[in-house]
Amino acid sequence: METKIVTLNAFYVAGYRIEATVEEFEAGLRQSQYDKLIEKKDEIKHRKNDQVFLMQLYPSHEDFNAKVHPFTHVLCYEVNEPEGAPPGMIIHHVPARSYVTCTHRGLESDIGDTYDYIYGPWLEDAGYTPECYDFEIWDERYQPDSVNNEIDVYVALHS
Repeated sequence: METKIVTLNAFYVAGYRIEATVEEFEAGLRQSQYDKLIEKKDEIKHRKNDQVFLMQLYPSHEDFNAKVHPFTHVLCYEVNEPEGAPPGMIIHHVPARSYVTCTHRGLESDIGDTYDYIYGPWLEDAGYTPECYDFEIWDERYQPDSVNNEIDVYVALHS
């Protein structure tokens, strides 16, 4: 798997916040919130483009396990200004940060393997410590049920 380290400036996203375990999220919350986000996208003022972000914000306690414990998911769009979110949506600030990034290729249901690699062997070998969040970018290559699916994954690195 090809990875690289990039540094991104701070940015804002607007979208729906969901508290759930991975299983709960994947069992229907993801699709229902994704559909709702797509339906309301033209109501988001200052939306930068049509790329959907899935932000995943984790608690900082040591025994946290994303497969067991609930955490915050934000299905959203990047916005140019931190304002103009429709009712029911939030604005979230993402700080300037370095990330390890790679592209997951294949079924979305297999993306756990990509995360396991980054959070396991890659971080160990590279000597980095992760921050408590990561995100995915779903663009025109996003075809979750296709082997041709591509999702860009960004894992925040502790500075």
